[in-house]
Amino acid sequence: MAEGRFDNPVVASLTGFYDRFRKQELKSRFKDSDNFKGKTVLITGANSGLGFALAVQSAQRGARVIMACRSQIPEAGEKVKQLSRSENVEMRFLDLSKIDSIHQFVNQLQEDKINLDVVMLNAASAASRSRPTDSGQDELFMVNYFSNFILCNLLLSQKIIQPDKQKQSRIIFISSDSHRGSSAIDYNEFGRYFDYGVSKAISNYSYFKLVLNTFATELSRRINKDKVLAQVNCICPGPVNTNIIREVPFPIRMILRGIFSVIFRSPKKAAPPVIYMASSDDFKDKTNQYLHMFIPKRMDEKVYDESEGQKLWEESVKLWKQLDNKAKVFL
Repeated sequence: MAEGRFDNPVVASLTGFYDRFRKQELKSRFKDSDNFKGKTVLITGANSGLGFALAVQSAQRGARVIMACRSQIPEAGEKVKQLSRSENVEMRFLDLSKIDSIHQFVNQLQEDKINLDVVMLNAASAASRSRPTDSGQDELFMVNYFSNFILCNLLLSQKIIQPDKQKQSRIIFISSDSHRGSSAIDYNEFGRYFDYGVSKAISNYSYFKLVLNTFATELSRRINKDKVLAQVNCICPGPVNTNIIREVPFPIRMILRGIFSVIFRSPKKAAPPVIYMASSDDFKDKTNQYLHMFIPKRMDEKVYDESEGQKLWEESVKLWKQLDNKAKVFL
């Protein structure tokens, strides 16, 4: 059975406390001149929390921002415009638990002739128990991993992201350092729905971050065979005080809210390392990089196993084609 690093939310949250005090060695390299002028930036899950902060700060740095969300349309977008003092912000509906919604979203981008320079894959689910999606997969599996596989392949196959040596589009996966210590990918469990409760849900959150990082590494490998055509990187923004725990059972949620409010950083303060990775020339000609806040690190060693990356890709393609007769695999 697949296992994440944690199965207790309080232990997981307190572990993040120590991360705040580590030396942020690349922080001084983030400059006011790092910007998105002339670039289009897509952010998933941008209606609240970290995604909202990323939208505001991207707009402030000159981006055309596309907020991909399933709620708070257009209210969140209007708030981003007000805070960033930029009108170059739009919201588009995207429900990452539904395959048809992903197709509709990408098709509309194509119809509107939008080319993306930066994609921040931020959306995630922290459901407190198993919950089936329309296609029969578990919501945590679908939103935290599989939808990203589908979305990236559609954006690339429909040339909304165009790998190019000079342009070097950037695909950034918002991950978590809790992926370390998760089990190897369990293909007996892969894409299969079964009932589970809170402990398994917490465990799955960090486990799917390991799966996500393995996919990002394989995607980078496939796009950038001989030279860097697109930067595909992962980042853990550190402990962030967001509303991701809204579905945790009430008594635990009250404890976590206390921990989050005292120890964790606001989304506004957690966003800068992501903006740095998405905008700085420090990452030119670099791919498959990992930052933990402003700290460069290696990911869990399992992520770099080429045979594992290839198997994950093949199993993901197989599942996608079983579920979707409109599947368009990039490579």
